[in-house]
Amino acid sequence: MAISLKDLRTVRADKPPRVLLYGPPKIGKTTLASEFPNPVFVQVEDGTPGGVELTSWRVTTYPEVLEAIAALFSEHDYKTLVVDSLSALEPLVWAEVCRRNNWPSIEAPGYGKGYIEADLLWQEFMLAISTLRRERGMIVVLIAHSEIKRIEDPIVGPLDRYVIQMHKRAVDIIQKDADVIAFLNYRIAVSETKGAFNKTHRRGIGAGERIINFADRPGFMAGNRYSLPDEITYLRGEGYSSIADRLPGVNFETRTQQEAA
Repeated sequence: MAISLKDLRTVRADKPPRVLLYGPPKIGKTTLASEFPNPVFVQVEDGTPGGVELTSWRVTTYPEVLEAIAALFSEHDYKTLVVDSLSALEPLVWAEVCRRNNWPSIEAPGYGKGYIEADLLWQEFMLAISTLRRERGMIVVLIAHSEIKRIEDPIVGPLDRYVIQMHKRAVDIIQKDADVIAFLNYRIAVSETKGAFNKTHRRGIGAGERIINFADRPGFMAGNRYSLPDEITYLRGEGYSSIADRLPGVNFETRTQQEAA
C-alpha cells in the first residue's frame, strides 16, 4: 500500500518513562528509585537501604527476571517496575547464554561471540519491559553501578569518565531505549593551589550534597528526552517529585482520584 499525505499523524511523548539510573555504590540509587509511584522491585542483588521498605521479588536467574516481569501483566496497582541492578543481572544473562549453548563460560566460543550472543537476551529483556510500559502504563527504573574508565574522546582527547559497570554491548542496547539516563553522584568542587616549582595541586572538596545529572558531560554519560534540567540537588524523599511534572504518561494522582469518585 502506497503512503500518502493522508497517512500523516500527530505523535507526542505520552508513555511513562524508561529511566536508567546509575552511580557509585551506596549513594542512594535504590532509595531514589523507591520514591517513584507505588514501585515493585525485581531485586537481583541483596542490599535494601535502611529505613526503606520495598515490595520485591528476589531473583537469582535470568528466567526468573522474565517471570517477574510477566507477572506484572496481570491486574495490580503497582505503577513502577524497578530492576536492581542491571550490573548484577549481567552475570545471570551470561549464565543463561552459557546454559543455552552448553558453554563452560561466556568467553568459551572466543572472538567475543559469547557477548554477541548475550545481545539477544538483553534485547529480549528490553522488549519485555517496553511492552509492560506500553500495555500496563508502568514507569520502568533500571538501576546500575558506575565505574571510572579511561576513554579516548574524539574532541578533547583521553579522559577519565564515569560509565555504567557493564559490557559496552549491553550498555549500548539499554541506553538506546532509555528515555532518561540519570547519573547520581556527589557535588564536588575542585580546589587548586600552587606548590614548589610552580606545580599546581588539585583536590576535590565536597560536603556530601548529592546531585542527579540529566545532561551529558565529559566526565559522565547522561541525557533525557523531556527537557529535564541539567542537574538537580537530590534531597531524600523529593527525587521523583522534583521531576514528575516534566515526565509524560499516566497522571497517577488524577487517575486515583477519578477511580475513587
